[in-house]
Amino acid sequence: MQKINLFGVVLSAIFISSCGNSSKIFSTANDILKNANSGITEDEAGKGIKEALNNGIATGTDFLSKTDGFFKNPSYKILFPPEALKMENALRNHGFGGQCDKVIESLNRGAEIAASEAKPVFIAAINQLTINDAISIVTGGDGAATSYLKTTTTSTLTAKFQPLIKQSLDKVQATKYWSDIMVNYNRLPGVQKINPDLNAFVTEKALQALFSQIEIEENKIRQNPLSRTTELLKKVFNYADLKKAK
Repeated sequence: MQKINLFGVVLSAIFISSCGNSSKIFSTANDILKNANSGITEDEAGKGIKEALNNGIATGTDFLSKTDGFFKNPSYKILFPPEALKMENALRNHGFGGQCDKVIESLNRGAEIAASEAKPVFIAAINQLTINDAISIVTGGDGAATSYLKTTTTSTLTAKFQPLIKQSLDKVQATKYWSDIMVNYNRLPGVQKINPDLNAFVTEKALQALFSQIEIEENKIRQNPLSRTTELLKKVFNYADLKKAK
């Protein structure tokens, strides 16, 4: 990183201010030094972090809420809960593969619908954040803001997001398909009955996907200056670049 030559700065200030008095000379020199070393305020850092996260939420929710945003996405496709995999295998072995496929598709369609409703929930959470350590988050590297958001808001977001998931699962009949398949499974001879909390499972998976997409968008802003589309994002993340380069 290019270092500031203090002697050269002062000489420049003297040259610029040659017609003025000595106080003006030193004032100009100080101004040059101040601008050369200018950082960001905590308020700017907080606003920049929120803007980056809001951009990530907007892009991430749009990406996941489109048709097949979950269902045909190998990174986020929701399958049977881990404790229900044995149940799925037993059902498929007894000719209920079509019903299993219907359950899986409905879970993902429900998550896609819920993702489209998630934006205001996330934005409200971000707007309520008090980021006392905003500058450390700015300079914290890839995913720092998303990680902070995840740590501080997951429980609140889960409580707010679960009703959206339930509504979405009901809308695509996932709850009905799940109930039907559970009845068929529990009728099989010698099986151990289970009853996973489908709503909680899909909520967790959907939030994981949303946080992942938010982090992807945050990191684009950190890694690619062209993704800094506003003056605030440029200032805040250019500052992060300078701190990283030291």
